[in-house]
Amino acid sequence: MKRDDLLHADFGGNKARKFYHFLHHDYSHVTQIVASGSAQANSLYSLSVLAKQQGWKFDYYVSHISEFLLQHPQGNYAAAIQNGANIIDVRHLTDAKNLEGMHLDDAMQHIVSSDPSYADKKQLLFIPEGGRCEYAETGIAQLASEIIQWAQDQQKKQLKIFLPSGTGTTAAYLNKQIIQQQAKLLLMDVIAIEVLTCSTVGGDEYLRQQFSQLVDEVYFPNIINDGHKYHFGKLSRRCFDMWNTVCQSGIEFELLYDPVGFLVLQHYLNSNTVSATDILYIHQGGVLGNKTMLPRYQRKFLHTV
Repeated sequence: MKRDDLLHADFGGNKARKFYHFLHHDYSHVTQIVASGSAQANSLYSLSVLAKQQGWKFDYYVSHISEFLLQHPQGNYAAAIQNGANIIDVRHLTDAKNLEGMHLDDAMQHIVSSDPSYADKKQLLFIPEGGRCEYAETGIAQLASEIIQWAQDQQKKQLKIFLPSGTGTTAAYLNKQIIQQQAKLLLMDVIAIEVLTCSTVGGDEYLRQQFSQLVDEVYFPNIINDGHKYHFGKLSRRCFDMWNTVCQSGIEFELLYDPVGFLVLQHYLNSNTVSATDILYIHQGGVLGNKTMLPRYQRKFLHTV
C-alpha cells in the first residue's frame, strides 16, 4: 500500500500530487483560483487549502448544491468554506439559462470571460474539474520516482501498480512517467512495472477518451474491470461490504473510488495468476468525504451497521 493519504494532514492523496506544481513554482502573479467540480469533491477541499496557504481568493463553481448540504454543511464542502472558499451554484447566476447544457468547465470559462470582476486574467489560475490538467504531471512524476526507487530497494522483478480512476489523470501521467523514467534509468529490462486502473465514472471507453486528452496512446495504462457497471456516487451494497472489509486492515479508505477499485482488483486477482505481493495499491486519500458518504450508506443499509 502506497500511503499517499499520509502525505500531509491537510493536503494529501492524489490531489496533493496534482497540485504539487503550484507549491513549487513561482505563481507570485496569481491572486485568485477559479475552479469547478462537485460540492463534495476532494479537489474542492485541497484547492481551498492551497488557496489559504498562498493567500489567494478562491471561486469554485458547482452545477448544484443540495438543500440538505446547504442546511447541514459538512465534509469537504464545510471544510472548504472554513478555508475561505466561495462556492457558487451556477443555477443561481443571472446568466444561468445560457449555461444550461454546458460542461461545468465550459460554463466556468464562459462566466470568467463575461464577468468584469475577472478582468485581469493574468492574476487568475484556472483549475479544470478534478485537477485534470498538464500541471498535474509535475507531482505525479515525483510519485513515479518514489515508486521506482521503492521497487529497486525491494529488489522487485515485476510490479503492478493499481489505482481506481475518475478523470484518469493520475493513472495516465503515472504510467507515462514510469515508462519514461525507467527508460532513462535503463531499468526497463530489470523491473517490469505496469500501471493498472479501473473506471469509476462513465465506463472504460470514457476513461480512454480522458487519457487521450492527456497523453499519447502508447502511455495509456491498462484498464481492467470486473464486468459490473458502476454509477459514480450511487450507493451499492457490494461497495459498502467491500469498504467494510478493507477498512478492517486498520486503514481507512474513502467510499467513492476505493470500493470499486478493490472489487475490480479482487476480480483481477481471482482471474489471473499474479501474486498479491506484486501489486502496489495507491491510497488516494479523500477520506474527509466519508463524513457525508458514510451516513448515506448507514441510512440505506442501517441493519448492517
